[in-house]
Parts: sequence; structure tokens; C-alpha cells
Amino acid sequence: MLSPKSTEIVRATLPAVGGAIGEITPLFYDKLFAAHPELLRDLFNRGNQANGTQQQALAGSIAAFATALLEHPETRPDAMLSRIAHKHVSLGIAPEQYHVVHLHLFAAIAEVLGEAVTEEVAAAWDEVYWLMANALIALEAGLYEQSGTAAGEAFRPYRVTGRIEETAEVTTFLVQPLDGRPLPAARPGQYVSVRTELADGARQIRQYSLSGHPDDALQFSVKRVSGDPDGEVSHHLHDHAPVGATLLIGTPCGDVALDDGTSPVLLASAGIGCTPMTGMLSHLAATGSRRRVIAVHADRSESTHAFRSDLLQLTEKLPDAVAHIWYEQPEGEWPADRTGYADLSRIDVPAGTTAYLCGPLPFLRSARAQLLAAGVAAADIHYEVFGPDLWLGAEA
Repeated sequence: MLSPKSTEIVRATLPAVGGAIGEITPLFYDKLFAAHPELLRDLFNRGNQANGTQQQALAGSIAAFATALLEHPETRPDAMLSRIAHKHVSLGIAPEQYHVVHLHLFAAIAEVLGEAVTEEVAAAWDEVYWLMANALIALEAGLYEQSGTAAGEAFRPYRVTGRIEETAEVTTFLVQPLDGRPLPAARPGQYVSVRTELADGARQIRQYSLSGHPDDALQFSVKRVSGDPDGEVSHHLHDHAPVGATLLIGTPCGDVALDDGTSPVLLASAGIGCTPMTGMLSHLAATGSRRRVIAVHADRSESTHAFRSDLLQLTEKLPDAVAHIWYEQPEGEWPADRTGYADLSRIDVPAGTTAYLCGPLPFLRSARAQLLAAGVAAADIHYEVFGPDLWLGAEA
């Protein structure tokens, strides 16, 4: 994929670029937002910008893609690209925005690395960028076509038709389209973007997992997040999106979706990570699946465990399903061996199991390691992270 000349230049300069990426990415965003303040106001997550996680995610994706080009020159890293493409489509990213990013990213690289960025070095990294960008543009075009939407026009108006207070922190929203068109197709485990106009006029976007699949509505659940600007959208939805309100919602996206096979399936979550797993369980129960299903959840306590009754009821409906629950601080009598963090090594995991994980990064790392030790193939362990995928950078 990468030309021989560029391969050698990228191989030689990757340590320098990688070592400076922590300086390059914040400078890139500074330049981008100075030229296009509307992007920070209306597209990028202000919470992720404030805490630096967006910069880390961008750095991780660049390093991972460049490394993949060097180590596996004949294979495109489609798993990584698919995850990014789904997120971009959920935000309504259009092809022309890649040119804007290119301009400010390469200006930041040149400013940080100075004379080390010769004409040849710039050309080699330009080739890396456009290999990645063009691959993403093609993948995103396919996703837009599948959803029946045009690039940059991902959002439709929906009316809130129902609200369910799952816990003191988690609310489920039921919404129906206002434009008369059918509900979009959605796979169990996917998410939708919700665009909200805040008090300062910003139109911020957040992603929320589909937590069920009713016939006549989309259903997603929102945890009230602490901190400002981290929780500005979740607080707005909890406080200012009653039944009857109108919300702008994007097409369902996400590459971590339940497969249609017959192999055993393990659904492991922690905290609000239970939302996509509840959607998957709902689908399995609604379709009368006879698969072996193992549901695992970890939470602070019974009162913070959203969809606790759903978990128990749905596993009871399935003919070959079991639920395992851990609480860090149980509020009543609770088994000692189910108190504390989830321990998947205590569970009998059948051969050929496909696993889906969702929760905080430490939980994902621990659960994945335990499943690998139990003999689950790495290719059969799928994970979803809320927010920028920092695991990508760590793995790179």
C-alpha cells in the first residue's frame, strides 16, 4: 500500500513523529479551532477536548495506522478503520473535511519538528495520511449509502415519546421520527448520535447506545455525567428533554454489533456499559434465540445498576442463558464471591464463544485478559468504548 520510498522514510521517522505526537496533536487542534471555531462549538466533543482524550485518540490512530502499514504492508487495518468510519458517519463527517484536517495537521507537524520535516519526509507522511483518509472516505460512503443518508446530513428530527427513569443517574428515551420516514435500520449493540443546542448556542453531539429495539421507536439510555463540560449534554437531556421535546438524532452506527451466528455468546459490561448489552439481550429474547448466552455485569450497587430487572427477566426468557452479577458495595445480603470487581475466570466459558465487552477501559482490559486466558480467540472478543478509543493508542 505504501510506496517503497515512503516506507523507508516513514520507518526511519516514525520514532521521531511518534515521540512528538503529544505536542503535534494539541497544536493541530489549536490551529484547527482558531481557523474553524464552529467545529469546536458544533462538532467536536468539548469535554474530550478539555480533558485531552481526543488528542490522545488521534495520536493513537495515526501511530496505529502507520505501524500497520510498516508491519503488514499487504493488509489494510480494516478493523481499526471501520471503528473510526462508524464514528465519523454518526457525526455526519463529509469528505471535504479531510482536506481541512490535512492542512492544519501538517502545519502542526512542520512547526513541531522544524527542519527535520524535509520535502521527502513531508511527502512520505502525506502519503500515509491520504491512504488512511481515502480508505475512511470510501468506507464512510458505503455506510452513508446503506443508511440512505448523504454525507454531512446524518441528523433527523425525532419527538420524545417516552422517558423511563432507570436509576437516579440513568434515563431511557423513546423517540419517533417527525419527518414521516420509517425508522432507520439498527443492529443490536449500535449507538446513535444526539445533537443538542445548549444554553450558549453550541450544538454539541454525543453518542448513546441503543438499549432496546421497540418496533415503533428508537430507544437509547443516557447516564448523567459529572463535570462541565463533560456532562453538559447528558445534563441537558435529563433536565430539558421531556416527553414531546424534539431531538436531532443521527443514523445508528457502530461496528460492535451482535452477530447472527449460533455460537455461544458472552455479554460482559460494567456500569453504563450495560446499555448495548441490554439491546443485544432484548434482540436475542425477541427472536427466540437458542444460543448459549452468558451475561456478566459489574456495578457499584443494586441501586446504581441500570436495567437490573431487564437483565434477570431477559435471561429467564432465553432457554439457555445465565446471568452473573458483581457489586462493589452491595446494599443488602450478597454473595461474597460476587462482591468486588467482576472476575470472568470464575465463569465456565464454552469453546467457540463470541464475546462482547462494554465499560471503562480498566474493565475492558481485565475482561479481555481473562477471556484470552480462558481460551477465547482474540478475534472473537469485541469491545465498545464510550468516548475516544484510547485503547487503540495503548495497543499501538
